[in-house]
Amino acid sequence: MNLLRKILGRPNHDPGPGSSARRSSHVTPARSQRAVAPIRATPQPEPQPVDDEPASQVETAELAAVEPAGLDNRDEITPAEAQPDTPPPPAEVASPPAPDAENAPASAPPRKRAQPPAPKPILTRQRQALSYGIASDIGLLRNKNEDACFGMQWHSLTIDNRPDFGLFAVADGMGGHLDGERAAGIAVRTLASEMLDKIYVPLLRNFNAGDSPTVLEALVSASEKANHAVIKGAPGGGTTLSAIAVIGNLAYLAHVGDSRAYLIHDNTIEQLTTDHTLVQRLLEMKELTPEEAEHYPQKNVLYRAIGQNEELKMERLVRTLPPSGRVLICTDGLWDMIEDDTIKQVAQQAASPQEACDSLVKLANDRGGTDNISAIVFQAPGGGSSA
Repeated sequence: MNLLRKILGRPNHDPGPGSSARRSSHVTPARSQRAVAPIRATPQPEPQPVDDEPASQVETAELAAVEPAGLDNRDEITPAEAQPDTPPPPAEVASPPAPDAENAPASAPPRKRAQPPAPKPILTRQRQALSYGIASDIGLLRNKNEDACFGMQWHSLTIDNRPDFGLFAVADGMGGHLDGERAAGIAVRTLASEMLDKIYVPLLRNFNAGDSPTVLEALVSASEKANHAVIKGAPGGGTTLSAIAVIGNLAYLAHVGDSRAYLIHDNTIEQLTTDHTLVQRLLEMKELTPEEAEHYPQKNVLYRAIGQNEELKMERLVRTLPPSGRVLICTDGLWDMIEDDTIKQVAQQAASPQEACDSLVKLANDRGGTDNISAIVFQAPGGGSSA
């Protein structure tokens, strides 16, 4: 316990019940589980942000000693942005202008970092549409299902050849009683409504591939509005949120919490998201071994979530979808019960995305079903002729 207080920068005394946050959908069925790393923080002096986004109170007040600089490399979108900033040249001492300054040659413009172009969707005429399946189950030990899911896809074959569009989101509520399920429902409804207004409807009216980077901005903005909606509509609760918007062959991801997204293709499985949990931080700091982390008492305590702080930092990512590749978005009730290799095998062997969801949920229940279990699987088209 002293180690945890040291990592979290907290004094060696009980902070009292006022600073605790409950996470009901975790390893044990108890709804009053106390979190070691409280999400709400007392006001602190304004920190100096270490990246382009403002640092949240959560990370500055509770994780100052836990979060090494540059750890969340998934927050960066392009390879160039993932590289360290080039140090600025030394400041020049100002000198009085020369009498003939008007005729003096112009100084060289300041050096700028090269930014590679953002990936663009491939516009193709697909005979096969983007397809998906969705499943959610209360599990064997819970009294309520505090998960929420949303999925939709649009496929058209018209003269203007608009690309496929898909939107998928999974949320895992926390807070106990009605707080968790209400928070999860508000989050997915708000995000979906914002994305349909900002992306889907404009896409129907006029699509320009050059506008594609705004999809990620819209997804993050929708997540922020979901955060404020949860704070207002379910003040006692919070939720994870993992959302993916698909335009053509690109997947735009925004994520917070410990739900996960996996990309499965060519007999491989890749976890696209990072768990925003205390135990994951301890692993990254090498304070725990993977074996110790597997049985750590506070395994699923979150330090970042929707509805817990006014400022929200979303993990973000843009990936090209391989032909026929499958993406799984799921809550911890699934991945906590099934190892990655088995998830890969079940998802690949299923005849359809819906069969993959049903099989994974059933397997999680067969192995104990200690939590709510939710899964969305969507599959990219298998290829097509370029328009």
